[in-house]
Amino acid sequence: MLFALTCIDKPDSEPLRLANRDAHLAYWGETGVVKLGGPFTSDDGAHMEGSFLVIDVESRTEAERLQAADPYQTAGLFARTDIRGWKWLLGN
Repeated sequence: MLFALTCIDKPDSEPLRLANRDAHLAYWGETGVVKLGGPFTSDDGAHMEGSFLVIDVESRTEAERLQAADPYQTAGLFARTDIRGWKWLLGN
């Protein structure tokens, strides 16, 4: 089942994001469950402000477990995270 993870960074936390970015990318790459993902940015694209991932896992419990182990999460980057079941309808 697909789940969308919307994670919003704490204010003024881009240095924390950058310090954990390589570990975050390696972690999700190793899971093999990511269908699409990338950072939310400021309107001008200059600053990263959060993360959006669509993952394919068996259950919400698995989605929650994976998100909880994300290096960004364990570093305390996110102000809030939302996990929702998601149905792919449009796009490639």
